Amino acid sequence: MNNYLIILLIIINLILVYHLYRKKIRMLFFFPNFFPKIKSVDLSTIHEIFLPNNNIREYNFPKEAVVVKNFFIDPSFRLVGLTSDYESWILSCIARCSKNIFEFGTASGKTTALLALNSPQDSKIYSLTLDPDSIDSYNFLEDKKEFRSMKNAKNESIYKKFIFSDMSIKNKIKVFFQDSSKFDDSNYANSMDLIFIDGGHNYSCVKSDSEKSFKMIKKNGYIFWHDYVPAKKSVRGVFKYINEIIKYKKIFHINNTTLCYYKHE
Repeated sequence: MNNYLIILLIIINLILVYHLYRKKIRMLFFFPNFFPKIKSVDLSTIHEIFLPNNNIREYNFPKEAVVVKNFFIDPSFRLVGLTSDYESWILSCIARCSKNIFEFGTASGKTTALLALNSPQDSKIYSLTLDPDSIDSYNFLEDKKEFRSMKNAKNESIYKKFIFSDMSIKNKIKVFFQDSSKFDDSNYANSMDLIFIDGGHNYSCVKSDSEKSFKMIKKNGYIFWHDYVPAKKSVRGVFKYINEIIKYKKIFHINNTTLCYYKHE
């Protein structure tokens, strides 16, 4: 009788575990490649700017250097292509130590503006986006299986005027309206302190933008990728590419974000 009771309890526990974690179990069984293969790290391992203030370590309070210029977007504006406030803050902090910055994917220009606001006065920010007047002429056929990421790329390329267009920092920013796969990176080799990749999220685009970035980043510079999210169809290309490239590059995921980063040492 006891043996039957034990078996029954085991079965009940298995059913409860499956009920609680059924989505992950299904994904693991049917899509094993959709699980992260990358180490997650805390902010303090990325850059010394994120180390806590030694005078008040018991509160883990940050240094004054990470008090940055920031702003928030009213959700009712329905802008597309936004980083979270926490992610924006991280990028803004790194921008404070960056003279030359490149961004793949301008969208509304929120992150672009924050990079310009928080970087040194003589910094230059280059941002690349598709030309909204020519959006229908771009060839996405090679990635037709990634319909959602292609749709998002078009939706995020509707802007001709950006958040920073009327701001005092607009002269620090140069925008390229073109397909990033056609962008000539040779003039920017080994010159960038910070690169943010948040353009097209289909695999071929992420791969192309990343390969250009590895050529453009200078020693001790940082490359950040946005939208490293398991099992989300619209960003599947980001997840797939980073899981592949970590075999050759030391790339880490940042806890509590969708950001990954690489430091060129």
